[in-house]
Amino acid sequence: MVIILKQNADTAKKNALIENLTSLGIVIHHSQGTHTTLMGLVGDTSRLDINLLLANDIVEDIRRISEPYKAANRRFHPDDTIISVAGRKIGEGFFSVIAGPCSVESEEQLTTIAESVKKSGAKFLRGGAFKPRTSPYSFQGLENEGLRLLSLAKKATGLPIVTEIMSESQLDDFDDVDVIQVGARNMQNFRLLKALGQCKKPVLLKRGLSSTIEEFLMSAEYILAGGNPNVILCERGIRTFEPMIRNNLDISAVPLLKKHSHLPVIIDPSHAAGMSWMVEPLSKAAIAAGADGLIIEVHNDPKNALCDGNQSLNMTEFDRLMGDICARVAFEKKIMG
Repeated sequence: MVIILKQNADTAKKNALIENLTSLGIVIHHSQGTHTTLMGLVGDTSRLDINLLLANDIVEDIRRISEPYKAANRRFHPDDTIISVAGRKIGEGFFSVIAGPCSVESEEQLTTIAESVKKSGAKFLRGGAFKPRTSPYSFQGLENEGLRLLSLAKKATGLPIVTEIMSESQLDDFDDVDVIQVGARNMQNFRLLKALGQCKKPVLLKRGLSSTIEEFLMSAEYILAGGNPNVILCERGIRTFEPMIRNNLDISAVPLLKKHSHLPVIIDPSHAAGMSWMVEPLSKAAIAAGADGLIIEVHNDPKNALCDGNQSLNMTEFDRLMGDICARVAFEKKIMG
């Protein structure tokens, strides 16, 4: 349920309304728009007397929300959320590219790539320190050593870092991480999502391999309901019956998510098809669909990468793509954040 307050509502009356609702076990989320103040009510609202609430002279209107996700719902929060990270922004009007290797392999490898992608225009450095792999015999990442190398690359280049977390028990190790990534396999790791709700760091949440849009938004809801408003949704392709590509990039997810949610939406073209030659056309499709950013895998030597070399651009290819991306984003009247 959403209560829409009248403009310039009396503060004392507003506080009294909040106190009354809270006493009934209702959790209240505020959304202050340009012209409207909303109070999103989360909890058992069936006991509330709608007519009594409407009789309050600071209440403009009341709307019930049928979808199970409340805090992620655009009707609860009509203005687009813009995520700020170290002076960079992701959200409506601000387009950012996150780039780097699938896995951190060495200090030299990571620093070389970080310096290159920054020069090309990337605003964030991605790199996997912990790698969840289908096979237990595949490279699992450098783990805490990888986090240390990411911190060194951050100091060398000034790029905020984005890396994936496996468990809530690792949160203390992620102090120097700017954006915590939740991978597709952990999208419904609810204990992890609850822990991230208690953390104020921005969270990049990837859609699960076979998850519906509603399930995706419900996972975001776990983080938002915990008190962390800084969630970035990432469409990275879903599993279908098509064997010629790794995953099907669901471009329709971008406008669909933006219609139903206020959260920024980015696209991962690298994991979608799993082939580097498809990264460019999928990136352009993402921009045309209205995505707020891209996360792209870049490697200095893709053929010898320890993880996902087939889907990684080399540094020259990424630089060329960024030139095209900047032109297209400018054409779409966006601003590089």
